Amino acid sequence: MKRVLLFAIALLSLSTSWASYNDILKIRRANRGIAALRSMSDGEHYTTLEGSSVVRTSYLDRKERDTLFTAPFAVADYTLSANEKMILFAERASVQPIYRHSFTANYLLYGNGVERKFAAVRDITFSPDVTMLAFSKDNNLYLHNIASDATVAVTTDGEWNSVINGTSDWVYEEEYGFTCAYAFSTDSRQIAYLRFDESRVPTFEMMRFDDKLYNKAYSFKYPKAGDCNSVVELYIYDIETATKHKVDVGENSDQYIFNLAWTPGGELYFYRVNRLQNLFEVVLLRKSGEMKTIYTESSPYYVERPNSSTITFIDSNRFIVRQECRTGWMHLYLYSIENGYQRALTSGNWEVTSLVGVDAKRAYYLSTERSELQRDLYSVKLNGKDRKLLTAEGGFNTISPSVGMKYYVRTYTSSDVPNIITVNRADGTTIDTLADRRAAVAKAGALAKRQFNKFITERGDTLNYYIQLPVDYDPSKIYPVLLTQYSGPGSQSVRQRWGADWEDVLTKKGYIVACCDGRGTGFRGEKFKKCTYADLGRREYEDQISFARYLVTKPYVDKERIGIYGWSYGGFMALNCALHGEGLFKMAIAVAPVTSWRYYDTIYTEIYNGLPQDNPQGYDDNSPLSHAEKLSPRTRLLIIHGTADDNVHFQNSMEMCRRLNSAGKQYDMMVYPDQNHSMMPSATSLVRQKMIDYTIENL
Repeated sequence: MKRVLLFAIALLSLSTSWASYNDILKIRRANRGIAALRSMSDGEHYTTLEGSSVVRTSYLDRKERDTLFTAPFAVADYTLSANEKMILFAERASVQPIYRHSFTANYLLYGNGVERKFAAVRDITFSPDVTMLAFSKDNNLYLHNIASDATVAVTTDGEWNSVINGTSDWVYEEEYGFTCAYAFSTDSRQIAYLRFDESRVPTFEMMRFDDKLYNKAYSFKYPKAGDCNSVVELYIYDIETATKHKVDVGENSDQYIFNLAWTPGGELYFYRVNRLQNLFEVVLLRKSGEMKTIYTESSPYYVERPNSSTITFIDSNRFIVRQECRTGWMHLYLYSIENGYQRALTSGNWEVTSLVGVDAKRAYYLSTERSELQRDLYSVKLNGKDRKLLTAEGGFNTISPSVGMKYYVRTYTSSDVPNIITVNRADGTTIDTLADRRAAVAKAGALAKRQFNKFITERGDTLNYYIQLPVDYDPSKIYPVLLTQYSGPGSQSVRQRWGADWEDVLTKKGYIVACCDGRGTGFRGEKFKKCTYADLGRREYEDQISFARYLVTKPYVDKERIGIYGWSYGGFMALNCALHGEGLFKMAIAVAPVTSWRYYDTIYTEIYNGLPQDNPQGYDDNSPLSHAEKLSPRTRLLIIHGTADDNVHFQNSMEMCRRLNSAGKQYDMMVYPDQNHSMMPSATSLVRQKMIDYTIENL
């Protein structure tokens, strides 16, 4: 009792000017970026959103600026037409979220003497020639003629939970990260679109309460591992003749078709991935009608999920691919439609994390060449020679290029340096500093510095970690430790990038915060990342437990007070560590945890674990549901979930509770009615403050 009292007094003495999650939010706001920055077509100017106005600024001189358009309402987003004479404004107050990325909104079309409203539509865009708009509404695709103010339906068979035209279904949106499933041809004479037939996909229901007398079930199509996906078809609609034809995407309907796009030469291409996701193809529809596979990648495990930037066309024939299966490291390769593989542009035991841009002679990319914890900007000639480093400070860079790659806006940060935003020429020289957030962040509140290091597990694996000591650290004292982690395949939590979250409050309260990226995480090569294939979870929790055991050997760590936290995949890990840790962890917090991969979606789960029909042990052996009886009586467990989580369903936590109850185990639970996977729309701060309070009370 005396020790508890003394510790409480110590906590009070450590309190400084901020001590809650709301204070963290103030610090994060002080580190703001520049809203909706986009290059204009001339490559000499960029636009930003300032209030309700879109402002044009010169890359060379930010004093050269003017307002292009102003909306009569608060703006959620904007889209300029290709000729930049018209604009689409999304009204912020009208935005109605559907899932993670999708939403409907009211839009205002403005410019060239036109002012027109579109109510509750989604995925609205201009045609390249700026004569039309395309948008989706009620699962159908529409075309709107700007000159005549006439709207025609491209499709009419759309129906909720049955058929979707021109937008993606739930699993494509969540795992491939797109909602717009149509694309205008370069000459604006055709529009290609995907049709999703969801009729075979099982329906999932979750309860909505919404502070009403009678709750209501919300149903949507959600394919869980091993179940049927949507059957996806590709169509091309001829705008002049109002006719459509179906494109041959292959005989196998149990596959993934996405990323519709047109080459600079005006030919349609799309991605095709098989159900096991170990074969990726780019298929081109020639103007002659011939179907040609212009790129193929395969793996005995899986091919990393492709996205729109996996393939980048340089001209009507050449394109750059970012892939890892050729050498085991993610690199850039030059290909040709006519002649296939040309050459490697980069190579080495490091990874290209993104292709930033291309000009007539060079490719610009971010990579981990100097450290897997950093992102540096390089350029290389298209012949693979003359590689140049353009950022020298280390840390983490993100790049927003101009059209033509003459300039770029760079956001630089490191673990202890918040955003510094500059305009640079393509050769790396700095033209101007747009923002330096160091003073504002320091005024809002200093964070504990992250110290980066490596350790070797008892199995011989070298893992990266960081540690944050308490703000008033005294080497003669011992401190409790909270492990924070995500641990999912290909992820990275340990990186030299500034960040602030709820855990930083604990460093003000006398806690150590530590984080380790175990096996299966990203940016250390294909072998390290894919070693968890078909055995999802085991190596990951072994490594977190090893990290905890490593930390308790440190003289400043209280070995009796080790806790662990995670959200989503991290919640899956936190549960597994609590169950397999044999009492090592005094506390565990699992937010929105997956408790069985049988409950999760097809694309994500099957790429890493195969089909449950083929690999039942990979699904069940590492499931927390199979080990509920192992929860130690000394481990305080908190499970947190939102009831309207369309991603990791509340079902996961309910079934975990069922197993813990059956095993006679005690635990705590916090339920947030009608909140989604991110605890939105209203509980994001409440959840994090709850975790702060729970940690202080129980660790």
